[in-house]
Amino acid sequence: MTSRKQPRITLAVEQNEYLSPGDTEMHAVLTVTAEGLGGSTGPGVAEAAEVIAIDCSSSMLYPPTKITSARQAAAAAIDALRDGVFFAVIAGTDTAREVYPTGGRLVRATAESRAAAKRAVRVLRPDGGTAIGAWLRLADRLLAAHPSAIRHVMLLTDGRNEHETSKQLDAVLAACEGRFTCDARGVGADWSPQELLRIVSVLHGSADAVRAGEELVADFTAMMRTAMDKVLPDIRLRIRTGQSARLRFVKQVLPTRADLTEFGTVIDPRTTVFSTGAWGEESRDFHVCLDVTRGGAPLNEDVRAARVDLEVDHHGTGGPAVILVRWTNELKLSSVIHPLVAHYSKQTDLGTAMMAGYEAYDAGNVRHAEEQWGRAVALASGLGNAEVLRRLGRLVDVVGEPADGVVRVKSSLSPHDILSSAMVSVTSSRAPQPEVEVEEGPDVVCPNCELVWPPGSAFCEGCRQPIEAAP
Repeated sequence: MTSRKQPRITLAVEQNEYLSPGDTEMHAVLTVTAEGLGGSTGPGVAEAAEVIAIDCSSSMLYPPTKITSARQAAAAAIDALRDGVFFAVIAGTDTAREVYPTGGRLVRATAESRAAAKRAVRVLRPDGGTAIGAWLRLADRLLAAHPSAIRHVMLLTDGRNEHETSKQLDAVLAACEGRFTCDARGVGADWSPQELLRIVSVLHGSADAVRAGEELVADFTAMMRTAMDKVLPDIRLRIRTGQSARLRFVKQVLPTRADLTEFGTVIDPRTTVFSTGAWGEESRDFHVCLDVTRGGAPLNEDVRAARVDLEVDHHGTGGPAVILVRWTNELKLSSVIHPLVAHYSKQTDLGTAMMAGYEAYDAGNVRHAEEQWGRAVALASGLGNAEVLRRLGRLVDVVGEPADGVVRVKSSLSPHDILSSAMVSVTSSRAPQPEVEVEEGPDVVCPNCELVWPPGSAFCEGCRQPIEAAP
C-alpha cells in the first residue's frame, strides 16, 4: 500500500542580508510551495464553485467564427467540470444575464446538468455592448452562496470595456478581490491587453490572447482542468516589519508577475496580510522590498527587518521566515545582489520592454517598437525566457546575436501576435541553476572559530563573520 504524502505548505527566504551603512533598501524573494494536497479527486477534495462568463456583445458576430468558437469552448469547459462542482454560465454584454441555470443560483455538475448547460450555450446570440464589471458583479453574486468553496471565474471577451469607466471597473475589482480568482482570455483583435491584465492582477489569475477555433477550445479545456486542480482557497502572506523597517512593496514574480502591494489588508502599522488566491500543488515566488534604517544597530550583527508567516485555513504550514539585515563596511559583501533578486528585476525590465513595444507599434511608431522589442530579445535571451522569445519571433527578425538586441519588425504582423506579445509581458521564467565554479587553491580557515571552508570563501557560516575581517 502506498503511503500518501502529508499536506505541506512551506516558506523559504532568499536574500543577501548585507547592507552598507548608507543603504536603505532590503530585497528578498519568498518561495511558497504547496505539496501533498491530494489533487482534485478523493473524499477530501475541497468544494468548488465555477462561473463561465462568455462575451455576447454584438462584435462577437464578426466574423461569425468567434461566437461559434466561444460556444464550443464553453461547452468544452463544461465537460471538464468534475462531478459535484457548483457552476453557472453567464452571457456578458453591457449587462449580464444567467444562461444556465436561472434563478440566481449555481447547480451541481452532473451528466444531466452539463447536457442542459451545453444546450443553453449552443443558442447564445450576440447583441449589445461590453461592460465587464457587470459580468464580474453577477459572478460574485452567484458565487457568494458558496463562501467555503474554491471560487473561480473563466472570462472570455473580444472587446474593450466601452460601457463602463475605468473607475467603475476598478470599484468592482476592489469589491471582488479576495472573493474569487479569475482567468481571462481575449479573442479577436479589438480588446485591451491592459484591461485584462489589470483584471487578473487584482483577481490572482492569468490572461492571454487566444485564436478562435481549436486553440480556444483547447485553452478553455486546459484552463478548467487547472481550476479543478486547485484545492486551497487561499494562502495569505502575513508580513510584520521590525521597528527600523517599512514595507515598500510585495509582488508575485513567478509564474506570473502581479503587484499585490495596494491590495494588502493592514492589521496594524507594522503588519499587513496579502491574499495570493487559490492554490494547487505548485510553487510561487514573491519579491519583497523593505525600506530600512540602521539607527543605532551595530555592525556585523543580524537585525530582524521583517517576519513572514503563512496563513492557510485547515492546513499545517512550516515555521515563519525572517528577513534579516546585517550592516557591514565590507564592500565585497554589501555590493552583491542576490541572484534571484537580480533575475526577477530583469524579468520586470523584460515585461516593461514587451509592453512598451506593443504600445509603440499600436501607436504607429515602428522605430520605437523595434528598440523596445530588441531590448526584450536581449533580456529574454539572457534570462532563458523561451516563451517570450517564441512570441517575439513572430514579430521581429533578429539581426546578429540575440544578446545584441538588434531587430527588424517583420513586414506583416497579425493582430493576434501583436496582442499576444503584450500578454506575455507578465510571464516569468524560473531562474536557471547557477553553474558551480570550483575555486582552486588551499582551503580557508576562519581565524575566529577555526572552521575550514572551500577555497575563495569570504564568509564563515559557522560564526557568521567575514573571514578576512575576523579577529
